[in-house]
Amino acid sequence: MSAKILCACANGSGTSLMMQLTVERVAKKLNMDVSEVHHCALAEGTSTATKYDVACFPRNFENMFKSAADSGKVICIPLKNVLSDKEIEEKFVEAGLDKKFAK
Repeated sequence: MSAKILCACANGSGTSLMMQLTVERVAKKLNMDVSEVHHCALAEGTSTATKYDVACFPRNFENMFKSAADSGKVICIPLKNVLSDKEIEEKFVEAGLDKKFAK
């Protein structure tokens, strides 16, 4: 099974793009099968999150993804440091993403 991952930040340009690159690097390190990593602004992210398997975003916006998390369709990953390989890797492993989306 191939993962679709969403990376959302306030404006959807700089930080979310950097988060996307970090997520791609971590997914590769964990040997995950990822078909898509999309970055966007929060407005798009909150309205489209359920179209993805995983949603990554700054943890101060966690309440905005509550309905996505409650849907059971998407695994929400709130992050303290969206550019931290270490944190993203820990959160992915903790959520079992490395096993669920293993190549």
